[in-house]
Amino acid sequence: MRAVGIMIHGGPEALEVVDLPEVHAGPGQVRVRIHAAAVNPTDTMARNGSRAEQQKVDPPPYVPGMDAAGIVDEVGDGVSTGVKVGDGVMAMVIPKGSHGAYREQIVLDAQAVVPEPAGASHVEACTLPMNGLTARLSLDLLGLSPGQTLAVTGAAGAYGGYVVQLAKADGLTVIADASEADHDLVASLGADIIVRRGDDVATRILEHFPNGVDGLADGAVQNELVIAAVRDGGAFTSVRGFLGEPQRDIQFTATSVRTYDCEFEKLDHLRQLVESGAVTLRVAGTYPPERASEAHRRLEAGGTRGRLVIEF
Repeated sequence: MRAVGIMIHGGPEALEVVDLPEVHAGPGQVRVRIHAAAVNPTDTMARNGSRAEQQKVDPPPYVPGMDAAGIVDEVGDGVSTGVKVGDGVMAMVIPKGSHGAYREQIVLDAQAVVPEPAGASHVEACTLPMNGLTARLSLDLLGLSPGQTLAVTGAAGAYGGYVVQLAKADGLTVIADASEADHDLVASLGADIIVRRGDDVATRILEHFPNGVDGLADGAVQNELVIAAVRDGGAFTSVRGFLGEPQRDIQFTATSVRTYDCEFEKLDHLRQLVESGAVTLRVAGTYPPERASEAHRRLEAGGTRGRLVIEF
């Protein structure tokens, strides 16, 4: 069974096609024949050695990938989610050793696997689980109510775009950043106000909300630079583990999507939002496994809008 992994850490060229043994579904599990795996920034960290200390408890190859879509081809005993052999499904994968989404076949807890959105291809569907759940978790951590204000940095990215769309579905007023080139894209996602991105984006947000916004989701990883945009007693959530120094009664949280692993209902609700048109799926390009290194190289160059996808 083919997979894309690394034997040693390094640049994009470290990725290679490797052969892995077949796996089978046990009780409460399903096996998915993966047809598409999205490429995310976290995958580059699994490849380049940033997570070497955590990875070394398992032998190589190390297979990245947190987003998968494909066809169920085995269902274990006791699965009660309604998923059956032949169904098109999507899932978030928590990588460990060779258990990552860049492989032709994977066994997952049935609670992690939900139907693909009706009408979506495998390539489109695989762009939703991890980024969509990360966006959902960020909004849950911020705990805003309909009518409150949310600022989103990195709004043109996969995570930021989903935050904007889910926030609008939640009834929030959204102010988002964008470059001139991305203005129309961010507007199409539903942002109410768009300000130019940059290191001084907090100043531009405060021009619209002088007391600060109720919450901020920092997809651009600007950390300290954007705290000033949040009102006293507001909320701030990051995506790379950043927790701001205590100040002005702001509630700081770090969004770690692993806590939403196996949240069937949450991922299935994202499916429903795609089907209703509230959430859109964006694909920037596709690559065969043999060219996975090109996908990583393109992602690390920056500027992709939507996800790059490896097709098996």
